[in-house]
Amino acid sequence: MVINKPARAGTLESSDIYIMVQPNQGQGIEIQLDSIVLKQFGKQIQNVMRQTLKDLEIEDIKIIANDRGALDYTIRARLETAINRAN
Repeated sequence: MVINKPARAGTLESSDIYIMVQPNQGQGIEIQLDSIVLKQFGKQIQNVMRQTLKDLEIEDIKIIANDRGALDYTIRARLETAINRAN
């Protein structure tokens, strides 16, 4: 799957995550993560995002995420929604 245009999903409410995706032609996967639980769960959040991208067969994307304590299934849902809006 290819990202054609910028898109976003989510909110800045507690227990949610705001995700923006952009095309990143030929540059691979780039993740910019800001989170209130970055020290504790930053690696897990990035792992969920990378696994979601792998499942969707996406190789070139820029993700800007602002996390407010979202659980894994919320992160995955918001990322999938943003990707679907970008196509």
